[in-house]
Amino acid sequence: MFVDGVRTPFGRSGPKGLYAETRADDLVVRVIRELMRRNPGLPPERVDEVAIAATTQIGDQGLTIGRSAAVLAGLPKSVPGYAIDRMCAGAMTAVTSVAGGIAFGAYDVAIAGGVEHMGRHPMGEGVDPNPRFLSEKLVDGSALIMGMTAENLHDRYPEISKERADAYAVASQEKVAKAYADGRIQLDLVPTATRKAAEGWGLATEDEPPRPGTTMAGLAALKTPFRPHGRVTAGNAAGLNDGATGCVVAAADVAAELGLTARMRLVSYAFAGVDPEVMGVGPIPSTERALRLAGLTIDDLGLIEINEAFAVQVLAFLSHFGIPDDDPRVNPYGGAIAFGHPLASSGVRLMTQLARQFGDRPDVRYGVTTMCVGMGMGGTVIWENLAWEGAK
Repeated sequence: MFVDGVRTPFGRSGPKGLYAETRADDLVVRVIRELMRRNPGLPPERVDEVAIAATTQIGDQGLTIGRSAAVLAGLPKSVPGYAIDRMCAGAMTAVTSVAGGIAFGAYDVAIAGGVEHMGRHPMGEGVDPNPRFLSEKLVDGSALIMGMTAENLHDRYPEISKERADAYAVASQEKVAKAYADGRIQLDLVPTATRKAAEGWGLATEDEPPRPGTTMAGLAALKTPFRPHGRVTAGNAAGLNDGATGCVVAAADVAAELGLTARMRLVSYAFAGVDPEVMGVGPIPSTERALRLAGLTIDDLGLIEINEAFAVQVLAFLSHFGIPDDDPRVNPYGGAIAFGHPLASSGVRLMTQLARQFGDRPDVRYGVTTMCVGMGMGGTVIWENLAWEGAK
């Protein structure tokens, strides 16, 4: 059962970003402490595991960050923890991993989440790809550059034009602005202290990446950095971001025993591999598999939270399943093109938003969180709304 989820506001990476001089592990600590504060019925000693994902597991994102963050957050030293890496789907994998442990009976309650400080640790920092990848032509050279994989996806789906991708990006920005205006995003954000030597202390209370007022004309003028006259720009893709997410996952009977209000039930999950040079298609086979395991079809899903690494990747998913670009089931609060995508943290942002929407939509029984993953993978989790009116 997904009990509760929170996240820090997401920041833009770089020397001017919210968290330029804030440690990554401190972001995770803030999330863990907030989860415990919001769920006073959960005794700290009842937490059986802390699984935290990071894609770049060095520096302040290293030292087995699940364990180190648990200690720093003040959880009893009897509470173990570990780090996990599945690139963009790190936090998603942290959740499915502890959920599997709960289903097996190894855990009662766990905390799962992710962090990425792309300002301190740029994507690919310290990586040493094996030369066999290219020398033996195991993958195309573009597979190691995410923006190039998105351009490749445009090639595979020529009907997805730059204009169509830009229109989707504008809509994402507009939905995020509306969700903020309606007070839907702030409910799951934990105010986070920041400090810069030249400016002193600050408090992050909202996401930094969104760009309200984005227009088609503005996006049309942006450069295409991955290919001359290409179709992928900074406007129709997620940016480089910093942030952390976390959630409480528990067995149904234990949640009831502790008085925790579970919000959704994990029905099935699946991960799938695809050609790395078109990694954006990953959510298609992973969703097909998760639906098959759950005995459901795409039409059974009343809400779809898909990570917007690139607009083309979302549109390829929608085209495959025959879903209109503007289907109201898809990312009702907007997505990563506006919020940002701090790699390993994003899976739990999707879950937290879905849980919030479930509470507002008792008419919806099933929803999905899904995302593409670097090196050619997709991840999907199907959830059941515990507020579904049909269960009463």
